[in-house]
Amino acid sequence: MTTPDTATLLEDAADRIADISRADLQIMLRRAALRLRNAGTVSMEDDVEDALRDLAGELGKTRNDLIRFIVREWMEKNIYLPVHNVNEDSDVDGTA
Repeated sequence: MTTPDTATLLEDAADRIADISRADLQIMLRRAALRLRNAGTVSMEDDVEDALRDLAGELGKTRNDLIRFIVREWMEKNIYLPVHNVNEDSDVDGTA
């Protein structure tokens, strides 16, 4: 059994506004606000979310920063973006 998404719940509530409790409406509106606030976020499957969370923790990055890093690396390796060249005078952390 699948649970209805937030949009479906809001549409259903709008159709029967007189019958829905204030508490249920408040919960749905808070969920909708949260989704709107995080609309830039990419949704992933649970196993991918777990791997992203673990890797982000290991690297000390946020989830969104890690996704940006992964996409940029993939695009550079597949020649969709130019590779960043390091100048001889630029600072490096000493690792290869």
